[in-house]
Amino acid sequence: MDDIHKMPPGPGCPNIPVHNPGYCGQYPPIRLMDYGPNPFAVNIDAATKQNNCYRIALWTGKHLQLTLMSINVGEDIGLEVHPNLDQFIRIEQGQGIIQMGDRKDRLDCRACVGDGFAIIIPAGKWHNLTNTGNVPLKLYSIYAPPAHPHGTVQQTKADAEEHHY
Repeated sequence: MDDIHKMPPGPGCPNIPVHNPGYCGQYPPIRLMDYGPNPFAVNIDAATKQNNCYRIALWTGKHLQLTLMSINVGEDIGLEVHPNLDQFIRIEQGQGIIQMGDRKDRLDCRACVGDGFAIIIPAGKWHNLTNTGNVPLKLYSIYAPPAHPHGTVQQTKADAEEHHY
């Protein structure tokens, strides 16, 4: 079964790929790949939960990027800073602790986070997210502008550390 379902166009709207329309509550598997910069619609909850890669770019455009992540139990993203981009994270499964601050040795903003939480990380803030739960932490992250090359697939955290962008 093809995982792309064409919807009839609305006024002034061409057909665009729509993933997981969810009729009858059934979600066919989503082909996880980078669909940018083309118009795109997806059931983000289903795509995020389906992903088992540490990081995969789902959509990369000129000014924005959507990635999916799966952080194993006890692991973290790793302390990092993005000097020139803002980041939005939404957790779809699991629980963790987010730490942020102006210096890598002073992460004075901390919060316990879980399903349904949104995290906003302004450019220039040091941050780390650690999985404190007992299942993989599944999230999607939006970067503006993009943080990773189009088509990024990192199966494990070690892959990400080896090819740090």
